[in-house]
Amino acid sequence: MAKEEVLKIKDEELKSLQEIINALNGATNRVGQLDAQKHLVHHDIMRMRTDLTKIQGEMEAEYGKVNINIEDGTITPREDVEADTKD
Repeated sequence: MAKEEVLKIKDEELKSLQEIINALNGATNRVGQLDAQKHLVHHDIMRMRTDLTKIQGEMEAEYGKVNINIEDGTITPREDVEADTKD
């Protein structure tokens, strides 16, 4: 029975091919991880927007339709809203 000759690429070629494939797989894996992190950040942003809307509603109920400086807390009337005439 004759033994068939097995064809193989050179060791250096195999090593080069393996390195490239491993690097590609690693990069693909990192992209997947980044996408998962991005998805979680999107959820965080939506939660923060909901929280902001709630706080804005509470502030409007307390102070009316005004501008609030988020650096020092000062309140100024909004130019696009008529003055409150509750007096």
